[in-house]
Amino acid sequence: MVDYTALSHRIAALCEHETNDIALMATIACEVHHSDDRFDWTGFYRVTEPQVLKIGPYQGGHGCLVIPFSRGVCGAAARSQEIQIIADVEAFEDHIACSSSTRSELVIPVTNGQGALIAVFDIDSDQPNAFDAQDASALSSILQRSLNGCRLGLWAPVIFGSAHLPHPTRSKKTPTQSRGSSSSGEMNY
Repeated sequence: MVDYTALSHRIAALCEHETNDIALMATIACEVHHSDDRFDWTGFYRVTEPQVLKIGPYQGGHGCLVIPFSRGVCGAAARSQEIQIIADVEAFEDHIACSSSTRSELVIPVTNGQGALIAVFDIDSDQPNAFDAQDASALSSILQRSLNGCRLGLWAPVIFGSAHLPHPTRSKKTPTQSRGSSSSGEMNY
């Protein structure tokens, strides 16, 4: 199990005085990834245009390059702006299998200081039921403290129109357990 207090302090110390959003994300992905053997793929998918996530800093094997908001666990987190804890990815309808070894997944929406969605933080595990509400809560707090000042996402409402992106003001939501029936016609990326 992760010592989230030590992880939080380590990330805070490494990121102190850093203002570059990508450098912050890369450091967080690296530190979280190496903090627990359950974490096989750890990284960010950034909002780069309306309803589209593109791969950002990550640790692990290759990831999907582009994920629309309409697909997969990352898309569900981006659409709903709710944490997704998936105990069995095979049971999640519309799961995008970026890696065939993934058995469970945790995805946390990431907002900037103004509350605009800028990314999702995705952790995959080759173990079933690898994540719980404690993981989600601790990691969400770390992300909020570390990325609150991110500038990413500020340009999106201006260029694309705010109607395309989720509204920045929302109440703090608790993690949701998502389950669905498997889809035999699922497209893999």
